[in-house]
Amino acid sequence: MDDLTGFQRDLLYVIAGADQPSGQDVKDEIEQYYSSEINHGRLYPNLDTLVNKELVERGQLDRRTNYYDINDPGQTAIEERREWESQYVD
Repeated sequence: MDDLTGFQRDLLYVIAGADQPSGQDVKDEIEQYYSSEINHGRLYPNLDTLVNKELVERGQLDRRTNYYDINDPGQTAIEERREWESQYVD
């Protein structure tokens, strides 16, 4: 996970904490955390990066709506990150 940006890590955590969220669901959650609007030009390329790095899977709810789901490598990356963080923050 060391090759992800902080924003990409945050997206991964949001996806892991939800049940197959749509891109709009992810956007809504991340906007609450950042307390600012996140435009589509920032959101979707970063979601694509997570898919391309095989940390999440993308599926279709309908013709216009994709969902995202954490997969085993993504979950492992989160667990490894948390273990690394716990060395420094208790």
